[in-house]
Amino acid sequence: MKIGFIGLGIMGKPMVRNLLKAGHEVVVYDIIKKNVEISVSDGARAAESSKAIAEECNLIITMLPNSPHVKTVVMGENGVLEGAKPGTILVDMSSIAPLVSQEVEKACAEKGVKMLDAPVSGGEPKAIDGTLSIMVGGDKAVFDEVYDVLMCMGSSVVLCGDIGAGNTTKLANQVIVALNIAAVSEAFMLSTMAKVDPLKVFDAIRGGLAGSTVMDAKVPMITEGNFKPGFKIDLHIKDLNNALETGHSVGAPLPLTAVVMEMLQNLHASGCGQDDHSAIAKFYEKLSGVKIRK
Repeated sequence: MKIGFIGLGIMGKPMVRNLLKAGHEVVVYDIIKKNVEISVSDGARAAESSKAIAEECNLIITMLPNSPHVKTVVMGENGVLEGAKPGTILVDMSSIAPLVSQEVEKACAEKGVKMLDAPVSGGEPKAIDGTLSIMVGGDKAVFDEVYDVLMCMGSSVVLCGDIGAGNTTKLANQVIVALNIAAVSEAFMLSTMAKVDPLKVFDAIRGGLAGSTVMDAKVPMITEGNFKPGFKIDLHIKDLNNALETGHSVGAPLPLTAVVMEMLQNLHASGCGQDDHSAIAKFYEKLSGVKIRK
């Protein structure tokens, strides 16, 4: 199948690579030319604009930073809707506000374009492995059409409800991840300051009720002082901002989310915005003057 792919950042490039490995023809576009060159070297073909991709591809995937970027790429000048034919399917795999997904889907429907919102979880490692968790919102018939393509990039693809449900599910995921990293950081700071080896604590509790995928992924990074981004602090700020705005719109109380948001904002102000979100541990290290290290 010929697939258009727009957005070749940390996540997009390995996702394209997995589509190519599965035998699909992929036409790519990104405003950063170096990213395009990398995907072309992997076997993709470059297009000159989002509109150009839509003119030749009946299935288009977008993987972009936030709501405004999706609106520009889809609805803006030289955007997807300027080139798309009726019957085209757009799968937006960006993590954006659910209400924006609904707004973009409405504009697509007016042009006869079908849309799903399908954000992902798993960060760069799972994008590379092709084992992302993909949360989808939209029409089931459209979902069924693209399911096999999505499975080239993920190990779990779940239809969560109507358009916007994918991004609502992703916001729930991001709340849990952020709070989990904060809890891990707090607990391992406690053990470190009590002079108990954090790796011994990790080995002792990871198989019990406190164990989690987050703990398994982030404790080794924290104890090694390795904050190379798989998912950046600044991107998690974006997601929690969308979660808080969505919570306000539906009346959902999110007090713990608000607290962790303040931690992330403090880290951003300290120059850590491009670090991995495991750098929430740095917030505790700054408060205590002690580093959580093996």
